[in-house]
Amino acid sequence: MTLTGKGRVAGVMGWPVGHSRSPRLHGFWLDRYGIDGAYVPMAVRPERVVEAVRALPILGFAGCNLTVPHKELVLSALDNVEPLARRIGAVNTVVVGPDGSLDGANTDAFGFVESLREAIPGWRGERGPAMVIGAGGAARAVVAALQDAGAPEIRLANRTAARAAALAADLGGVTLVDWTDRAAALAGAALLVNATTQGMAGQAPLDLDLEHLPTSAVVTDIVYVPLETPLLAAAGARGNPVVDGLGMLLHQARPGFERWFGYAPEVTAELRRFVLGAPA
Repeated sequence: MTLTGKGRVAGVMGWPVGHSRSPRLHGFWLDRYGIDGAYVPMAVRPERVVEAVRALPILGFAGCNLTVPHKELVLSALDNVEPLARRIGAVNTVVVGPDGSLDGANTDAFGFVESLREAIPGWRGERGPAMVIGAGGAARAVVAALQDAGAPEIRLANRTAARAAALAADLGGVTLVDWTDRAAALAGAALLVNATTQGMAGQAPLDLDLEHLPTSAVVTDIVYVPLETPLLAAAGARGNPVVDGLGMLLHQARPGFERWFGYAPEVTAELRRFVLGAPA
């Protein structure tokens, strides 16, 4: 990393933030492209995040990423929010303008689609119905991305029905599926997305019978620790094409990095290995 008094600085705010792989990811790019800059983790309590974001221009930051639980909390702190982020109801990328204004974007939807297109060349949303499990912030980004990609139907199931109903009311164009009917609703699906934390290290696996899912359907998981979740292992064993969650993390970082540091980065196999902990 090269850092001088003229260097540009960005970072990630979360509570906690120690689990975030974003500093490793952006640090790789900064080193690879020889950029004068730094990307730092910032542990910010939820009740202080609006104050912290508003301080970015004062501290000379180019911007920041936001991770849980801050993505919805910061909307009131921003001067401008891009339409997609407003539609999703969450911001994960903040850019400080030349005049000190704060612009908010959501790049999770972009990262999700780019990850699918990288892993499954020729993937298109209009190929068939999509089944999404979950109704949190990640699910909102996934649903918006699939709508924009032309999915003819989006089926949504969540353990808490009220959250699924709220997502459907906010975004529209969603077919709600009762949690008890989630397995049967896989029939005819072209894509299955786990947009929950179920299957993450330390969490119970997603409880979902894949019997009715066509073997041609793509199965993807937003979880990337472990890289192969129980869902992906089960889907792969029956012949479904599978896409792990790391690609979404890597691709969602590209727009922010370009706006902060002025360089369009690439997602490579070497980057994937490095972010997972292997030396570059």
